[in-house]
Amino acid sequence: MLTLNENFLHLQANYLFADIAHRVADFQQTHPDVRLIRLGIGDVTRPLAPAVIEALHRAVDEQARAESFRGYGPEQGYQFLREAIAANDYHARGIEVGADEIFINDGAKSDTGNFTDILGRDNTVLVTDPVYPVYVDSNTMFGRSIGFAPCTVDNGFVPSLPSVDAPAPSLIYLCYPNNPTGTTLSTCELQRWVDYALSHSSLILYDSAYEAYIASADVPHSIYEIPGARRCAVEFRSFSKTAGFTGLRCGYTVVPSEVEVVSSTGRRVRLADLWRRRQSTKFNGTPYIVQRAAEAVYSPEGREQVRSTISYYMENARIMRDALTALGIKVYGGKDAPYLWVPAPEGYDSWGFFNRLLHEAHVVTTPGVGFGPSGEGFIRLTAFGRREDCTEAMERIARCKTAVR
Repeated sequence: MLTLNENFLHLQANYLFADIAHRVADFQQTHPDVRLIRLGIGDVTRPLAPAVIEALHRAVDEQARAESFRGYGPEQGYQFLREAIAANDYHARGIEVGADEIFINDGAKSDTGNFTDILGRDNTVLVTDPVYPVYVDSNTMFGRSIGFAPCTVDNGFVPSLPSVDAPAPSLIYLCYPNNPTGTTLSTCELQRWVDYALSHSSLILYDSAYEAYIASADVPHSIYEIPGARRCAVEFRSFSKTAGFTGLRCGYTVVPSEVEVVSSTGRRVRLADLWRRRQSTKFNGTPYIVQRAAEAVYSPEGREQVRSTISYYMENARIMRDALTALGIKVYGGKDAPYLWVPAPEGYDSWGFFNRLLHEAHVVTTPGVGFGPSGEGFIRLTAFGRREDCTEAMERIARCKTAVR
């Protein structure tokens, strides 16, 4: 008899953003003439950098000629891109990461969800709360026990280490700059987590998809800036928000050679070897033309153009922070990340505030409770919109006094 993986029955009925889409669609059906401003889902709006477009065209033309045609590529990614990543994202910052430790993927979401394929089902998991839903959902699908480290106004959105008398988690998910709160960890705060992982044989899965937005000097761009991290951490990065690849799909995972796991027989196994084996079975590699486009991000022209786009989004964030602050609202994030974490006014929960802004200001946001219990009472705004939309959204919210007072 055919059976199912019953862990799927423990998932929320809908993925958060599917829930939002349904509510927005219902509103639009009854209000067809209303122009909505979408500041909820974190999709980018600026076009790809010219250097990236040029690289795509060249790569497409190569595919039209027999002598330069490419079919199946290496599952780990082409050497030209892995070397560019190692040189520009790591060596340039004095960080030791080799090209052979980098695995190219079709976006960080895939690998953050798939990496635990190579780890046992009985591993316990710790995630920050609020949290990117994929971390929770992917481990729920495996039936793993999941604990939460609250990140709230009271603790400055810095998660506390597990208490000394609590069992140590096997897996620790950290995302910084944080999605959804837009907050960060300092070097000292991240060092405490690395030290904890080393002393308890835990593995940190570090999502640094938004590192390109960091402006503060005391915020690390990579967990490998922290001594000891190469022995206890895997890092995920993405070109989606850095270079606008949400449609092209490209990212990468770093698995240092020092990170090992112990089998039931006591054998020490390198995670990089297991991940390579997993990928060669379940992944055929990111398309050649996309990898050439990603390589162009590191060209002198590409770097300048991408930085210009990031500056555009962070100016959006500043505009929204200033406007909301002027309304007397305390705003978190938006300085080292493209997300603003905004508390709901008294008397509203997350979905209530979401609905009020949708119906009165015609602005789409993301309800914070969708990211976890500690997100209740907040909404998330993204800075990825068009400048004129971000400005108009703040004007609408200012006019909608009952929604913010």
